[in-house]
Amino acid sequence: MSSPGLMRRIPVTPQPSTPILICMKVVLCIMPIAQISIGAVHLNDCPREHHIPIYLIVVGVFGLILALLACLPCAQPTDDNSNRVNLICKTWNSLISFFLFCWFIAGNVWIYTIYKPNFNKNTTHIDPYCDKTLYQFAFWTTTLVYTLLAFFLFISCCVLFCFYLCGRADPDDAI
Repeated sequence: MSSPGLMRRIPVTPQPSTPILICMKVVLCIMPIAQISIGAVHLNDCPREHHIPIYLIVVGVFGLILALLACLPCAQPTDDNSNRVNLICKTWNSLISFFLFCWFIAGNVWIYTIYKPNFNKNTTHIDPYCDKTLYQFAFWTTTLVYTLLAFFLFISCCVLFCFYLCGRADPDDAI
């Protein structure tokens, strides 16, 4: 199924240095910390859809847990104990990722079904309000996920198209 000639041509990418990895982890933790903070500060500021601040807090907490799990030394197992630790890490990582996916879908329902809520807290309308900062932060962070997904999908298609045009694979590779 796999061709040894093709595997030899794939370059081995070097691992980034430790300071770069630490900086990347810190940057990746900024969004979950902001989600927790804004959700906690505005916990009771959206009677229109009271799940939105809870959604932000839960997404932030589990995002941080996922980032912390990525810091654990669950790389290549060397003996039976590390193999078990590796399995546990992968299992927790998979469960948390699946939960975040399901929670993201629920958050989409809560956020997009009330699109454009009443932002005025002191209005006399019957329609309940939702804090503008809270709602817009939840709306744009959720929309950012779709934007990044579309961007990476587009880049992947461009790369595949370039490989196709450049004829990177030999006819005998049977890809």
